[in-house]
Amino acid sequence: MMIQQLLDRWKVEFGEVWGAKVGRAPGRVNLIGEHTDYNDGFVLPCAIEPAVWILARAREDTTIRLVSLNYNERHESDLGDLRRGTGSSWSDYLLGVASVFQQEGYALYGWDAVIGGDVPLGAGLSSSAAVEVATGTVLREMFHLPLEDRQLALLCQRAENTFVGVQCGIMDQFACTFGKVDHALFLDCRSLETRQIPANLTTMEIVICDSKVERNLSGSEYNIRRAQCQDGVRVLRVKLGERIRALRDVSIEDLEMCKDSMSDAVYRRCRHIVTENPRVLLAVKALETGDLREFGRLMVESHQSLRDNYEVSCPELDLLVDLAMECPGVAGSRMTGAGFGGCTVSLVERSAIEEFRANMTSRYATKTGREPEIHVTRPGSGAAIVDVF
Repeated sequence: MMIQQLLDRWKVEFGEVWGAKVGRAPGRVNLIGEHTDYNDGFVLPCAIEPAVWILARAREDTTIRLVSLNYNERHESDLGDLRRGTGSSWSDYLLGVASVFQQEGYALYGWDAVIGGDVPLGAGLSSSAAVEVATGTVLREMFHLPLEDRQLALLCQRAENTFVGVQCGIMDQFACTFGKVDHALFLDCRSLETRQIPANLTTMEIVICDSKVERNLSGSEYNIRRAQCQDGVRVLRVKLGERIRALRDVSIEDLEMCKDSMSDAVYRRCRHIVTENPRVLLAVKALETGDLREFGRLMVESHQSLRDNYEVSCPELDLLVDLAMECPGVAGSRMTGAGFGGCTVSLVERSAIEEFRANMTSRYATKTGREPEIHVTRPGSGAAIVDVF
């Protein structure tokens, strides 16, 4: 259906579709390992079925003409005058990818594109990374760029860091690029080594609950949290030596030894990261052995730390987790994404999903006046060029 919408809008905006390419990149949900990616830690996301699609065709000049289905807006730029964005416009995420590709020396021309998708916007499911990776995928195809997937993901991350201004880690772009059906992606954010973990969900499904509380990460508390982690590393390095390159290198014993040398806020930010990394490793073992109750227990622990130590939850997310854990058939639940709104992710018995959906919708709406958007999904495939012609 999305392809047809892209084609219909293309014909209105640009005429015939000869020579056009279609790129697709999924959103992602992080099962566990939150805010560890920019601290050289471990994460365990998976790609999801909702995705961003881009229909594009190369031009012979340097003009870029973009159309967004989701925003019903148009944007026009020139390759020779790509200005750093503010994160406030959907077009920044596409233009940022073009900008960093050019900085790397890849030769581009202009292009026309229509972009759209069904990844919820501002919900913590990496709609921005999906846009970046879909754009990078279609640019690579159109201009025959010798880019491996890992480099593509890294350049898309750089676009968000330097052009949009969000100091995100690498998890989102890697998950959107390397997702595999019915697998979670274990990523070591220091070495960038990945391992596909079979998602032995047996009788359970991944259920995402969108709180409908939006958050804008650019220039927000996200960058403050990252700076606080860096402050903690500086203190720890003074006390413990050069072996401390990032919070990845810190044990809970190390942190407690240095607690009195940092502010309470910095200590608690560090405590979340230092305890979250071991949770990810335990969660991988639980998923591999099919111990979903243990996996769920770790999800709840992760949420509690994000709420109390990292302070990136909000009342609506806390409520969704509490309500989920009161429902029958739920193994675990936690906020997912950067926080301050967005979504929770829960593991729910397949037979209990309809009751879960009804209970969550009515009880959350009663308490907040908002109706949550609930998505049942499974781990999906990563970015690709789609042959539709």
